[in-house]
Amino acid sequence: MKHTQGNDSKDSIFQVGAIEADFVFNERVAQVFDDMLDRSVPFYKEGIVSMARILETLLQDGDTVVDLGCATGSTLIQLSSLLATKQFRYTGIDNSSAMLDKAILKAELFSKQENLSFSHADIMELEQPDTSAFILNYTLQFIRPLHREKFLTRLFNNLRPGGICILSEKIISHHPGLNRTYIDIYHKFKKEKGYSELEIAKKREALENILIPCSLEENKSMLQSAGFVEVEPFFQWFNFVSFLAVKPNV
Repeated sequence: MKHTQGNDSKDSIFQVGAIEADFVFNERVAQVFDDMLDRSVPFYKEGIVSMARILETLLQDGDTVVDLGCATGSTLIQLSSLLATKQFRYTGIDNSSAMLDKAILKAELFSKQENLSFSHADIMELEQPDTSAFILNYTLQFIRPLHREKFLTRLFNNLRPGGICILSEKIISHHPGLNRTYIDIYHKFKKEKGYSELEIAKKREALENILIPCSLEENKSMLQSAGFVEVEPFFQWFNFVSFLAVKPNV
């Protein structure tokens, strides 16, 4: 059965007349979040396909996959469909009740509630020992930079030996000219997806003090400082990048 989105699922939060406020993961955002991802994150679906290939290659049946900052559950629902022949256990954790309500509803809609579970919790207080894979799909950038390395170390300590962390982030370049070029290309991408100049500007302003990106090198260094030895990007599109980090198998 094909499921379609109604007009209330289309992101219009930053159009003319919208409420001026900082970006908050509330019920209003939850309603349009999937459309927002599709139109705001380049190659988002392809990224999940790449994650599925990594999990299929490196994990075994019975392993646990935990999505931190899981939002409406899209990543785990798509992974469980792509990996239908694998017997993985999926857990999504988020601190937004509105996002989790939609995630649970979607899991029921797609008959995924048997192998997916969702938990309302603060990921900064994570306790998930012997996890096989952590997914941070555009989540770390919302954690204050001062706390990121400690948080990644906590993840490392909760992974089983040989476990993995998949990290996707929006990044910056410390070369001002290139950074400006990449931002311009990204804004063109969003306009091609139907966002107006006003919507792009208003959303950027709302996220300015909430989403704080680091560079590719800084993200890689944080993962290495947390204890990961093997750390490599597996995808990059201008100022968006995905990393695979592997915990030593000893």
